[in-house]
Amino acid sequence: MKVSITSNVFVTVGSTDFDALVQVVDSLTPLLGLQGTMQIGWGQYLPTNAPYFRFAPELDSYYERASLVIAHGGLATTMEVLRRGIPLVSVSNADRYDNHQDDLLATLAEEGYLVWCRKLDELRESIELAGKLTTQRYTPPDCTIHLVIQDFLDAMKSKA
Repeated sequence: MKVSITSNVFVTVGSTDFDALVQVVDSLTPLLGLQGTMQIGWGQYLPTNAPYFRFAPELDSYYERASLVIAHGGLATTMEVLRRGIPLVSVSNADRYDNHQDDLLATLAEEGYLVWCRKLDELRESIELAGKLTTQRYTPPDCTIHLVIQDFLDAMKSKA
């Protein structure tokens, strides 16, 4: 899906804080003509160029209106957005102790699911790239672990 970078953008930092992301998007909002809403979590920085909120019981309504999501690189948020087929610019949070987000985002970007913004000073280019690319909706593979567990339990029961 191709998007206009001035479309309804939803920014989310999840259940934590990511002031650096919120601040950069806030500064880019007037430059790029972005429109949308920011979910800022526990962050201290308060946006001046877009409406914001800290937390909500659900984010479905924000995702439904979004033509582009800019988010931290957390697994839950990333997969929730990709399953919806919404173009995603995902930003690694360098404040995370082990940079675990990088492996996930690198793989998903390589497979064409999202635009991975490795550094915040590249966010403008990443947003512009997201407006030009066609990304694909993520469909999780079939999960059969429940069958393996059931077979194991059945085998254990027959041995008892």
